[in-house]
Amino acid sequence: MRRSIALIASAGLALTLAACSDEGTETTSGETTAEQTDEGTTEDTGDAPAGGGNLVIWTDANREPAFQIAADNYEADTGNTVELVVKENDQMRSEFASQAGAGEGPDIVFGAHDWLGEFVTNGLVAPVELGDRAGDFNELAVNAFTYEGTTYGVPYAVENLAIFRNADLVDETPATFDEMIAMGETAGVEYPFIMQIGADGDPYTMFPFEASFSGPVFELDDENNYTANLNLGGEEGLAFAQWLSDNGEAGTGVLDTNVSYDIAVDAFKNGQSPYILGGPWMIGDFEGMNIAVDPIPTTGDNPASPFLGVQGGFINGGSAQQLLATDFLVNYVGSEEVQDELYNIGQRLPALTASAETAEQDPLMAGFAAAGEDALPMPALPEMGAVWGFWGKTEAQIIAGDADPAGVWEKMISDIETEMGN
Repeated sequence: MRRSIALIASAGLALTLAACSDEGTETTSGETTAEQTDEGTTEDTGDAPAGGGNLVIWTDANREPAFQIAADNYEADTGNTVELVVKENDQMRSEFASQAGAGEGPDIVFGAHDWLGEFVTNGLVAPVELGDRAGDFNELAVNAFTYEGTTYGVPYAVENLAIFRNADLVDETPATFDEMIAMGETAGVEYPFIMQIGADGDPYTMFPFEASFSGPVFELDDENNYTANLNLGGEEGLAFAQWLSDNGEAGTGVLDTNVSYDIAVDAFKNGQSPYILGGPWMIGDFEGMNIAVDPIPTTGDNPASPFLGVQGGFINGGSAQQLLATDFLVNYVGSEEVQDELYNIGQRLPALTASAETAEQDPLMAGFAAAGEDALPMPALPEMGAVWGFWGKTEAQIIAGDADPAGVWEKMISDIETEMGN
């Protein structure tokens, strides 16, 4: 369940997120260490040592069964062994950083791409050569694991926000926010649209609407890589701040800081709103309902681009088994069999294109894929850690009607830039 990335940031966790290039520039080269067989496992080509090696891999309990399939196939094909170690999600990142920094830890750790900036800048992870298999994966997913032109992980799942629609209350999601609200009002229920915000704001969930005004969080260079120049200000940023005020508690009331994750989910589940902005982690909450998943309506002149989150595997930069680890990630975790099972477990679109095409036969997954076509991978910059707290609190302050939108937005920009050291 994902309630708010901003909550993590407010606890002091700097989200140093993976640098990316727009629309998937290929960033890796080299040959794969094994050849894919029809069964989705591999045949050793001689590049990766066969027999005698051992990989230690950290994963969470939910996905262990899928990675066990990869481990069994790998052991059968190569004679090497795999030890899967289950870790708590909220401890894995910090434990890996601590142990890898001391020259210890697992050979592979599975986690989110938003760990990458910290891992790369501290020298904790090794590059991964996808070789000819790079084209088998979602390009944006590969780019999310790419930092300054080098790929450091193998993706297995992607996620983004979309609009859940109660098809018993409304029959479509219009292209613009105002049209969606108007249609929501015709349903005759309490909320024409609902989303989580909370007292501290939720810039992760709010971002698609902001991106529709101003685009990405940071400016892009000529090669569409994120730079450290903030892109939340200017006329577009001020227009978004005014939009927050217009739709806040002193305006239309559509946006409300009293609405938490649980309140929003319960309201939609109980038929009190025809629309909710959310991610695939909500699907289980709405089981048995007649729902559809649609792209997010625009508020400005740009697409309403949600953040793209990507899950995948990293290789310990200090591992003596990097060649074996690359083979395991690229050719076994990257097999259709394993990616299909990861989808069955987690209900996230697979990063492997062939598996994603199968998953998209489910209309809900097809809806998330459509909503994610304009998604923006979260930036791979250490500076992102300076953004979340100021960003969320300022949005909440404007929505609550407690301040002049332009004034507090410009102060937010100044505070963030000061925190970033600019």
